[in-house]
Amino acid sequence: MPESVPRILAVDWGERRIGLAVSDPQGIIATGLPTLVVRGVADALARVAAIAAEREVERIVVGLPLLMSGERGEAAGNAQRFADALARRTGVVVDTYDERLTSALSERRLREVGARRGHARTRVDQGAAVALLESYLLRVRAGGKD
Repeated sequence: MPESVPRILAVDWGERRIGLAVSDPQGIIATGLPTLVVRGVADALARVAAIAAEREVERIVVGLPLLMSGERGEAAGNAQRFADALARRTGVVVDTYDERLTSALSERRLREVGARRGHARTRVDQGAAVALLESYLLRVRAGGKD
């Protein structure tokens, strides 16, 4: 039986929509949760914190939208500030993790299963959170930071 890892919540943060995914107790499967439509940072913090408590997560990973060069731009700074505020609000360990190309991967996966192109941007955000968590879990299982 695989060893248990902390339940992890992945957050694809955005100012209007937040994609979410949660891991199973073995840290193998990432399952998408409904995308949140939020009204500002305070609303986002409250709702993500509530989901973290409801799902009894022990760790949260917030996607860090680095530039293709690997540098941090304005969006990455915003995501980092959100992650820091979320850690203070929840008391849970919050990591950031490179999310470059997760939205593109999500869009490709949706096309592969026949989803219509204009069909619900919220599904792309959910899929991006799943891709973020899958990548993070692979790193943890490979012996990276957990």
